Amino acid sequence: MNTGVKITAFAAALAATFGTAYGVGKGVGPVEEPRKAEHGDHATAPAPSKTPAADGHAGHDEGATTVDPADLPGGLQVSQDGYTLALDTPTPPAGRSVLKFSIKDATGRNVTAFTTEHGKELHFIVASRDLNTFRHLHPVKAADGTWSVDADLPAAGGYKAFADFKPATPGAKGITLGADLAVPGVHAPKPLPAVAPTATVDGYQVRLGGTLDPGEAGELRLTVTKAGKPVTDLQPYLGAYGHLVALRDGDLAYLHVHPNEGGPGPDVSFTATAPSPGTYRLFLDFQHQGKVRTAAFTVTTGSAKAPAPAAAEPTDGAAGHAHG
Repeated sequence: MNTGVKITAFAAALAATFGTAYGVGKGVGPVEEPRKAEHGDHATAPAPSKTPAADGHAGHDEGATTVDPADLPGGLQVSQDGYTLALDTPTPPAGRSVLKFSIKDATGRNVTAFTTEHGKELHFIVASRDLNTFRHLHPVKAADGTWSVDADLPAAGGYKAFADFKPATPGAKGITLGADLAVPGVHAPKPLPAVAPTATVDGYQVRLGGTLDPGEAGELRLTVTKAGKPVTDLQPYLGAYGHLVALRDGDLAYLHVHPNEGGPGPDVSFTATAPSPGTYRLFLDFQHQGKVRTAAFTVTTGSAKAPAPAAAEPTDGAAGHAHG
């Protein structure tokens, strides 16, 4: 994605997507395997092209609005622009395992040619539905277009996988596809971490300032310190001094930006627009002394300017990086 890119705003057509995913309720219970496509599971079938009618009854042409998939935030669809994220391992066990998947074209064939962006042909994100676990992974592609990566999914529950890529075809644009993963077992979802002024990871303190507003571009500024001193020698990670992923609580809409131009710390800034009011989890990847770390934040937006966003407790993501 280009430096300083704004996140696409689109809210009205997404009002019906804020329910929680299967297998992740407020109580404790088993996680079931994803349903098959013929049962309408959104992990294996494209999203509908029309929004539900105002009375809540879908499938009526009258009053329906046609939605351009390009206007949706990333990750809400398993298929877009003729490309589909196909998971070969949709129900991995808890703990470390190998995840396999492919990107298929409109004919059902595996895509093998991608445009390299930020040092990789494809970026792969896995997050738990309760947004307490986050993994930014870099899988390896085989000659037949099958991707594989070692991942640590610590507990039973619902997860979502995101593939962020750009096909190597003339005029192609970047695409982010999303599909559900389910780790079998008894699941006890954790509450969303609370808003707090800073996040701490591996002895580093990261403070988040600025605003994240719906429908309005704003600057998010993250300041990295260690032992009370500013870190001024951040190292480039995949061609940038920081990477930021935002996931909307409820449907896990995926928002991915890279930093504005700047030096190697202590500040890394991003320009971002929230697609709607709500609560988001922000995950900042930064590299220092040869190791990538992840600082996680909970931010709540509103219809008016929100107070300066603040950070949450550390997420289970600081060690969630695999390099292909």
